[in-house]
Amino acid sequence: MSLYLLIGLILGAAAGLAVGRSIFAKGKGISRGLQTEIDKYQRELDELKVKLSEAKSEIKTAEIEAKATSKEILSDARIKANELQTQVEKDAARVEEKEKLLDQKVKEVERQNEVLKREETEVTALKAELKDAQTQHRTALEKVAKLTTEEAKTELSSELEKEFSGYFAGQVKLIREKMEEEVEEKAKDLMAQAMQRYASEVATESTATVVQLPTDDVKGKIIGKEGRNINAFEMATGVDVIIDDTPGVIVLSGYDLARRYVAKLSMEKLIQDGRIQPARIEEIVGKMKEQVGKMMLEFGKRATEELGIVGYPQDLLKIIGRLRFRTSYGQNVLKHSVEMAGMGRILAEEIGADPSIVTEGCLLHDIGKALDHEVAGTHVEIGVEICKRYKIRPEVIHCVAAHHEDIPMATPEAFVVAAADAISGARPGARRESVQDYFKRLKDLEEVAKSFEGVHRAFAISAGREVRVFVDTSRIDDLAQQKLAKDIAKKIENELTYPGVIKVNVIRDRRVEEMAK
Repeated sequence: MSLYLLIGLILGAAAGLAVGRSIFAKGKGISRGLQTEIDKYQRELDELKVKLSEAKSEIKTAEIEAKATSKEILSDARIKANELQTQVEKDAARVEEKEKLLDQKVKEVERQNEVLKREETEVTALKAELKDAQTQHRTALEKVAKLTTEEAKTELSSELEKEFSGYFAGQVKLIREKMEEEVEEKAKDLMAQAMQRYASEVATESTATVVQLPTDDVKGKIIGKEGRNINAFEMATGVDVIIDDTPGVIVLSGYDLARRYVAKLSMEKLIQDGRIQPARIEEIVGKMKEQVGKMMLEFGKRATEELGIVGYPQDLLKIIGRLRFRTSYGQNVLKHSVEMAGMGRILAEEIGADPSIVTEGCLLHDIGKALDHEVAGTHVEIGVEICKRYKIRPEVIHCVAAHHEDIPMATPEAFVVAAADAISGARPGARRESVQDYFKRLKDLEEVAKSFEGVHRAFAISAGREVRVFVDTSRIDDLAQQKLAKDIAKKIENELTYPGVIKVNVIRDRRVEEMAK
């Protein structure tokens, strides 16, 4: 670039000098100063010519060097190209050799496959031949023995059962006793810890509520003219009002705790207000129902806060709170569920199950009872639908669905929920039932036991917690005794409804008497 610039300067200077000379020729009267400038330009032009000559020389030298360098680069490139061509030829030969080996292996594999197919065909034929031979052999044996295969199996099984029934029964008894001893000790220890660490009230709910009166004169106002006030109250609340000679009180009777509580609040409000008439009764009852609805939401929030459960929508909390006004055998369902959750969490922590799943499963296991009188289906089915509607975890839903063994229990958490339910329902003072129901349950237990062949007598004892079955020793042996106990227990589980656990005790007592004369 500098070389071209230099050439441009020289050419420019030459042009300037030519112009100067032309001007000088035309005007002879030019001053000496201008002549000096012209001489200066001439000197610079000479110097530029010298530099131009040097530049041309450098250009020639650079061209010579560039030609030499390009020859060297071209030579190196040719050498490298030859080396690369040689390497490519070697790689191509290697690949070709591998392809030949691969073709040989493929042919060998195909040959082995053909051999295997032939052998497989031979094995299939041998199996068919062996099966035909077995069939012919079995047919020949059946002709000789004059028994079919099934008859022979039945007869052999019967003979083995008769011959070894005592031995098998003894072994089963020993194994069962050992397992029961180990499991029972561990279960007792866990349950004792859970019950000891969680203590709750044991009072049961009743079906009647007592309302205190300031004076007996109020009874007349409650009844009203020709009983219109009491009839309007019973129609609005859905409970029975019992007014007797007992001084200072009236009794509100009904199985629905929510209705009884609404009736109690309404009656107290009416007594305090003093205006007891049908229109006022309907107004007060409507307000109390709204108040009880708010109380249900509050009960649900308290239960979840106590158990450390968060994230439930208000509608679900309200349904949970409704359990506060629901009883089972006199046991308040919400208190029962919270109690279960406390003990279930402890059991889960002891055995390594998930405490959060067990806690939610215990709280929601009877959620269907809050709506069982409004929706068709069992409380388990209703509870599962409620949980699905409010997006409860599938693990918790499984605990709800399996706590009465309507479906098989598939997780440790489901077993813990069922165990906590049994503990809470069976503890002393938790539940109670009427005398008629009690005697009916005992009678049903005895009838189920007596329905089996070989049973001589059956007695339900320990408030229905145990049934003792006496069998005929001539018809029931040791092995049949074990089977009979299981069959009776299974039938009780399938046909009867009962709290807690029922022990089936089959007794086979053989006595031999002789007279000495």
